[in-house]
Amino acid sequence: MKRTGTIIVLLLIVICFCAGIYYIWTKDQKDPVVYLTEQATNQTIVKKTVATGSIVPKEEVLIKPNISGIIDEIFVEAGDIIKSGDLIAKVKVVPNVNSLSSAKNNINSAKTQVETARLALESQRSIYNRQKGLFEKGVISANEFDTAQLSFDQAQQRYSQEKVTLGGAQQTFDIVKTGTSRGLGASANTEIRATVSGMVLDVPVKTGNQVIESNNFNDGTTIATIADVDKMIFEGKVDESEVGKIKEQLPLEITVGAIENKKFDAVLDYIAPKGVSENGAIQFEIKGTLAKKDTTFIRAGLSANASIILAKAEDVLAIKEALVQYDKETKQAYVEVATGDQEFERRDIEMGVSDGIFVEVTSGITKDDKIKVWNQLKSPLTGGGF
Repeated sequence: MKRTGTIIVLLLIVICFCAGIYYIWTKDQKDPVVYLTEQATNQTIVKKTVATGSIVPKEEVLIKPNISGIIDEIFVEAGDIIKSGDLIAKVKVVPNVNSLSSAKNNINSAKTQVETARLALESQRSIYNRQKGLFEKGVISANEFDTAQLSFDQAQQRYSQEKVTLGGAQQTFDIVKTGTSRGLGASANTEIRATVSGMVLDVPVKTGNQVIESNNFNDGTTIATIADVDKMIFEGKVDESEVGKIKEQLPLEITVGAIENKKFDAVLDYIAPKGVSENGAIQFEIKGTLAKKDTTFIRAGLSANASIILAKAEDVLAIKEALVQYDKETKQAYVEVATGDQEFERRDIEMGVSDGIFVEVTSGITKDDKIKVWNQLKSPLTGGGF
């Protein structure tokens, strides 16, 4: 019985010994953990958000006719530089039958009024001449002669007014029929002229197209679009999650997809007070005026991206954000700095501007400190990798 117990004890000792040897052997086979280090560098850090949109003129002027008709001739094309008052197109009037008939009736009525006024004037002239002769002979008093002279003067004035009315009716008839009238010159309705100076962006009509006049009930047909291409703006939209971070007068960096290796400076000068729902998200319109400092021609309507610079720190001490750790209880940011071979100590740091990759460090470390990289490496002696 004692011999059996002894054997069992010896077996247990051998098993434990073998397990210990195996544990030590497997532990020796594991590669030691090696941490790399990095040092802080001087960086220019820009914190920004991006908005998508397009480049459009600050002001676009739509040229519309003052009379309906058919385009008879066009004198400009898209891309032309024109001045205010330059001729853009001519419109051939197609008179409206009702308007033409009404204008003709007005002429006939005016002619009748003129003839009536002429007859009244001739009658008053005869009375005036007769009263004048009697007054000179002393037959009638001065009061009676003054009354006759006043009636004659009034008849002359009424006749002159009716002649003016007839002239206006005739001019209206000519305008309804042809779009112009004698004496109008450059102000003829058939001549469409530029109201501002700039570049012609678009001529959406062609010779022979019918156009509608601009009035209180209709916007009218656009004959040409004119804008000053030296005054361009970025027009885009930002998400509701970003709109709270931006404000007017922030600087913008505009990149245009069609113009490579070029950035244009701009200033954010408008943020819409009301958002619009697009694809389930609320978008806010923004506008920024471009400050063109070179002769690069930017075509209206080109798609562009605007980097809205929220904060900027130039030539500051910075490290990668991946090196920063946070205390689980206090949430204090810290890094581990090398004090010897694979020996590190904790250093609390204060941070400034971050762009998501690099972060400014305002205190806690120096440029010479070697900061622990948290990715573990196998020992290079054993040929390991990441």
